[in-house]
Amino acid sequence: MAMNIRSDLHHADLPLGHLAATARYRFVPDEGPGDPARPPPRSGLSTVGREDLPYKVELWDESRTSVEQVLAVTANGSIGYAAYYAATREFPDRYVTFRHKNRIVSRSNPPRH
Repeated sequence: MAMNIRSDLHHADLPLGHLAATARYRFVPDEGPGDPARPPPRSGLSTVGREDLPYKVELWDESRTSVEQVLAVTANGSIGYAAYYAATREFPDRYVTFRHKNRIVSRSNPPRH
């Protein structure tokens, strides 16, 4: 049986500043596909190569010749930069790039030893 977390508190109940401090959460059983709180499934949409996700954070191999792993893909530049910043802290000795489509917006350039 799948479980979801639902809040007993609605956004209109309190001012936004107090929402996080007073929200209570409880586990409830998932009602399945007909659950009105669950959005309908998105079928037939491929996320590979989608143009609506133009920002990428890439981790390069040690020789800086090819991308070893794409760490993040997003539609929002601020979220992409936050992921890039986190990646530069997670991999301080690696080459990490932040791209918008095919253009490099920012890149880490750690010193070579």
